[in-house]
Amino acid sequence: MKKVVVGITGASGTIYGIRLLEVLHAMPNVETHLVMSQWAKENLAVEDTGYTETQVKALADLTYSEQNMGAKIASGSFIHDGMVIIPASMKTVASIATGVGENLIARAADVTLKEQRQLIIVPRESPFNQIHLENMLKLSKMGVGIIPPIPAFYNNPKTVDDIINHSVMKILDHLQIENSVSTRWEGLAHARKDAQNK
Repeated sequence: MKKVVVGITGASGTIYGIRLLEVLHAMPNVETHLVMSQWAKENLAVEDTGYTETQVKALADLTYSEQNMGAKIASGSFIHDGMVIIPASMKTVASIATGVGENLIARAADVTLKEQRQLIIVPRESPFNQIHLENMLKLSKMGVGIIPPIPAFYNNPKTVDDIINHSVMKILDHLQIENSVSTRWEGLAHARKDAQNK
């Protein structure tokens, strides 16, 4: 049984976190632990995801308040297979990079780092300023996976869902969870053949 911690913060793009939870929820061999920040909940209320807070939480096996610093995921003794912060606000990135650990998301990320487990951050900001870039570089040097939700177009996405799924596929790949969420690159010859058949 794989255990994955998911943090959803107040950056725009709550649908990325929701889609990751949807995919993991369908996998019986994966147990998910979810923390949503207060601003993630605010964004959920205004972004047209089709989900309520209750419905999002129902996709996870266990949920925690961001203020619950006594939760088991706040301890390095809780063994898991990776943590994903999706989307990651620049405030959360800064909190992790400086070791502040102001809430459960940042604290869980901190213990993930100190126990040398997989931490993935999906930063949702544009443009990045120098502080953002330096914080992400600092985390990258510590082995954190920085996977911004940048769309690919070699797979000829037709819908927003196609774009979201591609990012989720990359995250699952880094967690070493087999998936077929999105189309993969099959080589230039294959791409040209597909283009000719259209």
